Amino acid sequence: MPFTSEQQMIADMAAAFSRDQLRPHAMRWEQDGMMDRGVLQALAELGFGGICTGEEHGGSGLGRLDAVLIFEQLSKGCVSHAAFLSIHNMATWMIDRFGDDELRAKYVPKLTTAELIASYCLTEPGAGSDAASLKTAAVRDGDTYVLNGAKVFISGAGFSDLYVVMARTSDDGARGVSAFVVEKAMPGLSFGKNEVKMGWKAQPTAMVMFDDCRVPVSNRIGPEGDGFKYAMAGLDGGRLNIAACSLGGAQDALERALDYGRERKQFGKAVTDFQATQFKLADMETELQAARSLLYTAAGKLDETAPDATRFCAMAKRFVTDTGSKVANDALQIHGGYGYLADYEVERIVRDLRVHQILEGTNEIMRVIVSRDMLKG
Repeated sequence: MPFTSEQQMIADMAAAFSRDQLRPHAMRWEQDGMMDRGVLQALAELGFGGICTGEEHGGSGLGRLDAVLIFEQLSKGCVSHAAFLSIHNMATWMIDRFGDDELRAKYVPKLTTAELIASYCLTEPGAGSDAASLKTAAVRDGDTYVLNGAKVFISGAGFSDLYVVMARTSDDGARGVSAFVVEKAMPGLSFGKNEVKMGWKAQPTAMVMFDDCRVPVSNRIGPEGDGFKYAMAGLDGGRLNIAACSLGGAQDALERALDYGRERKQFGKAVTDFQATQFKLADMETELQAARSLLYTAAGKLDETAPDATRFCAMAKRFVTDTGSKVANDALQIHGGYGYLADYEVERIVRDLRVHQILEGTNEIMRVIVSRDMLKG
């Protein structure tokens, strides 16, 4: 797919930052369990704090294909930081796209600069794939809502300053869900212990709990009952971004495997001199190129608001994240026993990419979305 000169410049800028500012520190961040706020703010200075957010309040006003190019490059340096930035972008876009003028002016300028960091709160202990069954309640009391309930698997819990929360304002199924911006300092908001995870270890993940947490009515995003619609709208772009993170991480793993295979000698010759390795590398490259093509196509459709955009976003998310995990695992295999060691960094990529097949809608749910769209009418 041909890119404009601006898109190429944006991708090159992201690649340079990834190479110089993310890749050298990714291992340390994982070992320390550290999300670097300064790095997020430096990314925001490049315009990556509100990539698809409108320009009125400091966003870059770019398209979904632009965002995919950015996250693909950033994830070559650190999947964990790139993926977290994608979540911040989704939450920022949602406030800017659906909030009223007062709410947008209050929060969006500080989000696009990463002065404030945002998390997204949809999943609950009893509501994962069946997100519309969420139980967290928001009861109107004068000029506030009182929130009670809990969210689970929240990236940035306790680290972020704002939380975009989906809560139930009526019993009318998906139409009974509303969206709110909850500040970290609001009384009644608390956080569980930091989860010990397989991957994404640089970013904190924990429960977010609401115990009579009072949120001003002015912090509701849009009208009551529209929250689930906003959540689903945000997920199309979120799925593309997380797929891009898989693509970039897998590309990094492939390049590491190529470098290692050229240097590693067995039976008197380089590992890459064996046809079995060559065939594996050829398959990895072919699969990544196919994934990249589908991802870019889906992003283009979302930019064009094509009628089949949601189907293509689901197809891309499913295919790219499955492919990325397979390619990263194959890269580890080429490294042999050394691939299992943290010093070679491939095993971190394998662990980081695995969750991409689960979040933003499991890949099984992606198949449901695609098949339903195929069979409708």
